[in-house]
Amino acid sequence: MKLITYTFKENTSAGILHEEKIWPFESISKSLPSSILALVQAGEQAMNDLKKINQDLIEGKLNIPFISVSDVKIEAPIPNPTSCRDGYAFRQHVAAARRNRGVPMIPEFDQYPIFYFTNHNAIQGPGPILCMPDHFQKLDFELEIAVVIGKKGRNFTAAEADAYIAGYTIMNDMSARTLQMEEMLLNLGPAKGKDFSTVIGPYFVTPDELAPFLVPAKHNHTGNNYNLDMKCWVNGKLVSQGNVADMDWTFAEIIERCAYGVDVLPGDVIGSGTVGTGCFLELNGTGLLNDPNYQTQWLQAGDIVEMEITGLGCLTNTIEKVATDFSILALKKQAL
Repeated sequence: MKLITYTFKENTSAGILHEEKIWPFESISKSLPSSILALVQAGEQAMNDLKKINQDLIEGKLNIPFISVSDVKIEAPIPNPTSCRDGYAFRQHVAAARRNRGVPMIPEFDQYPIFYFTNHNAIQGPGPILCMPDHFQKLDFELEIAVVIGKKGRNFTAAEADAYIAGYTIMNDMSARTLQMEEMLLNLGPAKGKDFSTVIGPYFVTPDELAPFLVPAKHNHTGNNYNLDMKCWVNGKLVSQGNVADMDWTFAEIIERCAYGVDVLPGDVIGSGTVGTGCFLELNGTGLLNDPNYQTQWLQAGDIVEMEITGLGCLTNTIEKVATDFSILALKKQAL
């Protein structure tokens, strides 16, 4: 089942999506929750009931008014998640980024999955990404997949963790690299390098939709994995290509660690981390390593970023510059 959050005639709602048609929750049943987040928080039975309705709609058994996708503004499927974490699942990306900096692969990557918390109040969907001047100091995209937690739990194993996933979506973990790199010199962050925008969408896909793409986890790993192509275009040029099946750490293993000694909650969003080749930081580093004259690239105002993952749709954003010269980089104190 595919679910979508959208704005139609200045009213933001949620609905079932199928073949460019949206069936609003309120048209399906007055008893349905008003948002995807509320639906997830209502529990597995509410989700299963809606899946039955979804099947009836697909088979033409129900005559319910629908709205065309072309007539709405698509929002983040969950605009206000309970939290947002981002993992570090793709060894290819980590190894390439470290190689490009001239440092060896860190052995701890293969010992346990890690994550950080980002700003769940800066979640957005398709559309403009508003950036301050300092963000344009090496502004970057990051091509990722994310999960949404579907039920509360803590202290469960990776073998149990896939049952806690309510849905999947594309994630673009936007990054202001100069801010990020400055902060992390102090071994804290990335904070201001990340917290201005995290993009998810264009819709929310339940795990049953992805069942045909299931593949085994990598050797010595536990949990579901999927053969889903991942691609990113900037201004129509393909710049990144990978596959969800390249994840070394599975979402199940990441969630196991997230839930150790603390509750994960319905509506928590957890990203995979960047796929190999999935950002300009890695691409520029690899390019310069192979050719000192390589022309590096960063996102600029007016750029159009399109991300596509098999079964999860296409997430499109335009980079926009806020009309200001206010800079926090300019506020740095001089060394004593």
